[in-house]
Amino acid sequence: MAFTLRSVKVPPNSVTLEEARSRTFDFFRKACRSLPSVMEIYNLHDVATISHLRSSISSQIRKNAHITNPKVIDMLLFKGLEELNNIAEHAKQRHHIIGQYVLGSEGLVQDHDQDRKDPGASKFLKNFYTSNYF
Repeated sequence: MAFTLRSVKVPPNSVTLEEARSRTFDFFRKACRSLPSVMEIYNLHDVATISHLRSSISSQIRKNAHITNPKVIDMLLFKGLEELNNIAEHAKQRHHIIGQYVLGSEGLVQDHDQDRKDPGASKFLKNFYTSNYF
């Protein structure tokens, strides 16, 4: 599977929004078809299902649904194809895949509700705990 995605060429820019939309659907299909091999390569059967990864891909695509410029959509599709190639060629490690696509951003967010944990902490310590240094 890794060598089949290597032959992907960069297509010319989309002229219309409809053409960019169809390329987005093609990319989604290609990414979903590569999920079984990604599950095998990274041994993800114990932490995720194919449907969970498929919904993660669709949420990444839907995050940019407000974009209407075909050139920007083509650039995002190119970045997505590069990411898919890196994953298929095993350029990432297992914990990268789990952190980005299985847990997502909600699994890596720290609990910033320090008042519940330590009500006697000073304002300085509360600000310190919520900063990027912790």
